[in-house]
Amino acid sequence: MRLEALDFLACPNCGDFLSLSPNASRADDGHAMAGELACSGCDSRFAIREGVPFLLPGSVDAVKTETASRFAKEWLHWSDLRDYYEQEFFAWIAPITAADFKDQVVFEGGCGKGRHTAIAASHGAKAVVSVDLGESAFVAFNHTRGLPNAHVVIGDLMQPPVRPIFDLAFSVGVLHHLPDPAAGFASLASRVHPGGRVVLWVYGAEGNEWITRYVDPIRTGITSRLPAGFLRVACLLPSAFLWSAIKLFYRPRAGGKGPMLPYGDYFASMYSYPFDEIHANVFDQLVTPVAHYLTGDQVRAWLATGFRDVTVRSHRGYSWTGLATVVGREAARAS
Repeated sequence: MRLEALDFLACPNCGDFLSLSPNASRADDGHAMAGELACSGCDSRFAIREGVPFLLPGSVDAVKTETASRFAKEWLHWSDLRDYYEQEFFAWIAPITAADFKDQVVFEGGCGKGRHTAIAASHGAKAVVSVDLGESAFVAFNHTRGLPNAHVVIGDLMQPPVRPIFDLAFSVGVLHHLPDPAAGFASLASRVHPGGRVVLWVYGAEGNEWITRYVDPIRTGITSRLPAGFLRVACLLPSAFLWSAIKLFYRPRAGGKGPMLPYGDYFASMYSYPFDEIHANVFDQLVTPVAHYLTGDQVRAWLATGFRDVTVRSHRGYSWTGLATVVGREAARAS
């Protein structure tokens, strides 16, 4: 971790400031690679390992820990960053664009292998602080180590170890894997100052009825309990079927639009993906113990109080993107 991260971090137990232990080992590039962070308020101590601070509260829900551990198996295996991630990211969070990150202090709730951390940092953010509960944070740290404005920590989004000073917060593909997605969103938004913005992307209930009816029982009852290595092998056959179907039937038309088939635009957007990316996506759907498919009304309810300039849109008919500006507590009570 870079010392500049201390401007944004906070104790997850009491919210007070943190300081780096004098005996912390420092790398040539300035990162503290080992040592401790100490809280000035409650005297908690937090280890730094391989450059990543472990800012975990006293207790973490076992379901969240298991979910993070399962996803870490994905990001540790499919660990590289690819050019098409940027287009995918901005499609998910539109109408936010690359220009919206310029000179902003950004909080990311759930970073996985750091693909979105790197994108946000590369577009001129003043700082990007990314929190993840899993050890995929080590992959994210290595991907962003050379970016002076990127900071990765291990922490719990439900007790985020950061101060409420951010201009923009985002969470892509994470909230729907929490036991309580609404509470996760509220925690994410709580780190944004009044006038700042928060953006989310989650699975939609609309358009995914066949998944919730047929795939979810298999995921919850079988695949989320399989060893990750075995599941990767088991996913090869459905991945090959999906990859072949995309190549045969989902060639994008003018403007990138897909054919008039189920998931037309979504699968057309994946037409040029290599097989291992399709394999990773299938694994991603089947590995997790928790996956909520949320209705548009549920997402709108999250943004009903304490926000203005609210936008909720369906993304390709199978997911939801929400964007809003945070208002102060007094303004929220007045409304």
